[in-house]
Amino acid sequence: MSQHELVLELELDAPADKLFRCYADPKLIQQWFAPKPWTIKSTDIELRPGGKFNFVMASPEGQEYPNGGIVLAVEPNKRIVTTDAINATTFEPAGPFMVAEVTFEDLGNGKTRYRAIARHWTEEIKEQHKQMGFHEGWGQTARQLEALAKTL
Repeated sequence: MSQHELVLELELDAPADKLFRCYADPKLIQQWFAPKPWTIKSTDIELRPGGKFNFVMASPEGQEYPNGGIVLAVEPNKRIVTTDAINATTFEPAGPFMVAEVTFEDLGNGKTRYRAIARHWTEEIKEQHKQMGFHEGWGQTARQLEALAKTL
């Protein structure tokens, strides 16, 4: 474990392939990726190494927060790694805030160990993310992901 990591690990009651599909399909990601009542207004996602991972999150009041990044690694139904340190359109340095890694471990019986790791460049940025509600927000979106995957 890196010294600047935040980790969320949950057992989700949905199979890994359906959870992964909810990440891979931009229309599905819009339904769960923001902690309600926040929303995802738009996405521009190419789930492949070097692909874009851009989305616009909106507050309940309608204020928009663009988030841009690049996909570093993808293992279908197992792992997705992204970072906001690189602009996916210009390939210029951006941010940087974090490298995010999400893993899906098939536990059998339609259950999955979901692990989300946010790796930060500094302790200060890690603490800022923690104070922003990393565990609460990412936990809520993981449960929204679980609920959506169960409908597929």
